Amino acid sequence: MVIKSISLADFRNYENISLEPEEGLNILYGDNAQGKTNFLEAIFVAGTTRSHRGSKDREMIRLGSENAHIRVEIEKNSNRRRIDMELRLNRAKGAAIDGISVKKSSDIFGLMHLIFFSPEDLDIIKDGPSERRRFIDTELSQVDKIYLYNLSKYNKVIRQRNDLLKQLDYNASLADTLSVWDEQLINYGVEIYRARKRFVDELNEIVKPIHERLSGGKEELVIKYLPDVTDENFADVTNKEHRGDIFQKTTRHGPHRDDLVFYINENDAKRFGSQGQQRTAALSVKLSEIELTKSLTGDTPALLLDDVLSELDRNRQEMLLSGIGDVQTFITCTGLEEYIEKRRTSCSVFRVSGGKIDKES
Repeated sequence: MVIKSISLADFRNYENISLEPEEGLNILYGDNAQGKTNFLEAIFVAGTTRSHRGSKDREMIRLGSENAHIRVEIEKNSNRRRIDMELRLNRAKGAAIDGISVKKSSDIFGLMHLIFFSPEDLDIIKDGPSERRRFIDTELSQVDKIYLYNLSKYNKVIRQRNDLLKQLDYNASLADTLSVWDEQLINYGVEIYRARKRFVDELNEIVKPIHERLSGGKEELVIKYLPDVTDENFADVTNKEHRGDIFQKTTRHGPHRDDLVFYINENDAKRFGSQGQQRTAALSVKLSEIELTKSLTGDTPALLLDDVLSELDRNRQEMLLSGIGDVQTFITCTGLEEYIEKRRTSCSVFRVSGGKIDKES
């Protein structure tokens, strides 16, 4: 997949812009708060229907406007495709593929494969479990529509089951309906567990040689999946924990409590790894996502690097840039540092200032 053009209207601080990126490396530089991250966010929204920052639709609409428009044209398997998205101030977003409206956001997923890498992702190892679950969910949802369906249903069941648990204090007779939600919770939860387990197994096969190369052959990285429940015990755990769930008014067990642990040379990287080791491991995981996406979909993703290079030392900058290969990449930065300048002849450079993007020769 290659992104051929991006057009924005009234998105964040962009009034109206269009850009045709190169198939290789694209550098967007400029001072802070000029719109660099906003531009990458728009691409991510077009591919996943949501902001990587967790922003609501109305927060992405330019101040004073009623709606925002994003149009992205891609080339995939020698075919041109177009995604149009309208963010509305007081209504749900609208979307179309090749001019045909789509009813469900999930119809967009999988058309564009994107890997977003921000400074926060460098801390995935030392952050909380929710960030690591978000990482799994984001990647799997793009490559597996069945997983996206099961995850959406599971999250809905969790909300409804928790609402019921809160109501039992006022209407104890509702306890008889808990088993209805239990059955759905288990059915969808088991499928999520199985998909996550396969994902981590496949990721481990790819990440090991990549991390070995990045660490100069000194380290072995292993990612361990820590499920809160498995397909074998989920039903038993749910039945046994009814009383505790009712007392605490929340669903205490399930895939929404899963975690990952990263081991470097058999040591827990979160507890014993240096910041440098943790960040190298994070780089390895991101580069592995590229290869895993290719393996699972047969498609090459686009890589969005939002001000990541400034967070890395020179050695790790080179590790990352040399590992990108032939992937279409968008990099934001505040200045054209040495690592950018020496690649200038093989990339496109765009200056971002005040909501405008100008290509430099």
